[in-house]
Amino acid sequence: STYNKLQNINAPAHKRLVVLFLTTSTNMLPSLYTRSAFLFAVASAFQPSSVIRHSSFTYRSISRKISHLNMSKMTFPELCVFDLDACFWDQEMYTLSKIPDESNIVKGDLNGHGEGVIGVMSGRSRISLHKGSLLALQSHHADKYPDMKVCFASSADTPLAEQIGRASLKLLEVVPGTTVWDLVVGRDWDGEDVNQIGRQPPLSANKSATHFPILRELTRVRYDRMLFFDDCQWGDHCGEVERACKERQTGRGPATIRTPYGLGVEEWAEGLDKYAKMFQPIDGADNYDIKK
Repeated sequence: STYNKLQNINAPAHKRLVVLFLTTSTNMLPSLYTRSAFLFAVASAFQPSSVIRHSSFTYRSISRKISHLNMSKMTFPELCVFDLDACFWDQEMYTLSKIPDESNIVKGDLNGHGEGVIGVMSGRSRISLHKGSLLALQSHHADKYPDMKVCFASSADTPLAEQIGRASLKLLEVVPGTTVWDLVVGRDWDGEDVNQIGRQPPLSANKSATHFPILRELTRVRYDRMLFFDDCQWGDHCGEVERACKERQTGRGPATIRTPYGLGVEEWAEGLDKYAKMFQPIDGADNYDIKK
């Protein structure tokens, strides 16, 4: 019914998309059938003419906007936390059945940084980073965000889904010769795996109750010094984390950004901007041990 209503609205495609979002977002797309219908309706809302008309709004044009930000005056998060499935990359691990290895890599251009691993195959499905994810990690690799570290918080459904996710992180490259795992685990955490992936005990499906408290303890980064991205298609993880994970002194938690279509370049810029605006200095110091 939502799809039929959308098609009958006499409005430009982008406005019909807004109507569709408003009529579906409150239910959080609870089933695979509903989710498929939602995506089909979104695709149908955009006619070829609208795609051509908005073609200038591309990855490169947004990237240029980010590059023009005055980074020297921005405050960056101490910890950037990414959800994995349908946020950091384009697949849902629970739908896959094969753990990828080096024989399953797909090579291509890494955003102008040379040829490297841009995808890995799990059976017939290809796992690739979203554009915002790749840009974020490449900029992080180039030390554009002083003192920021990265980790992952994913409620992967099954042990197999977790294994596929970890294997993919060890194969997908940020720049040629450096995998996501190399950068995040190897460089940021000196080889310690602080990532919270899965929902097997002590983890659960509720990231605010398990993943984030564990991350706070392991990383020694306050909640209000974190930035969190999640697609939120199966539950409002961002809202739950905002409400439950707060510091007593400031009453603030992580800055969060919902990415229902995956982490794009625009969402990455939005997250940096939101964190900078939310940042609140504490007593002239910013040390976990002093203010925990």
